[in-house]
Amino acid sequence: MENTKTLETIQKLSKAGRILSKIVFICCVIGMIGCAVGGISLALIPDGLTVGNIHIIGVHGLIEMHSGLTLGTIFSSILAGAILCAGEAALAGRAERYFRNELANGTPFTRGGAKELMQLGILCIWVPVVTFTLAVIAHEVIAHWFPSVWEVPGGILESVALGIAFIVSSLLCRFGAELTEDK
Repeated sequence: MENTKTLETIQKLSKAGRILSKIVFICCVIGMIGCAVGGISLALIPDGLTVGNIHIIGVHGLIEMHSGLTLGTIFSSILAGAILCAGEAALAGRAERYFRNELANGTPFTRGGAKELMQLGILCIWVPVVTFTLAVIAHEVIAHWFPSVWEVPGGILESVALGIAFIVSSLLCRFGAELTEDK
């Protein structure tokens, strides 16, 4: 009876994980699209308009004046945001697939599920490293063309910790699968 209650709790958590993964995936895709649209529109909108002797300040000037950010910082942030959203969307999509498969199996204690969880853990470690590296490269390229671009903030330690937790969990799930197979 106790095992059934524990498995029901695991399944409820898997359902919540699947839903949250889907939400994160959708938000990341929207973020990527928003960054792309923002970057393209900012690049295409002219900076000011001169009619006769009157100069009308453009969007770039308004943004720099009111936000205190340089145009280079804005472009760098938009590009870094798009790159980071792409990486997180990939991770969220992979997590949603794991939870969907786990729910279909009815238990996390399968060899296939354990392998999938191990892969997710490894991805949680290296995808943020790769996307952060790409964001820094994009920053350096933009900093070459624009003066005074702010640094790209780093924050990959949380994802590394989550990756390690997934890897350890995968080992426990594989052990559970081995115990189940032995019965």
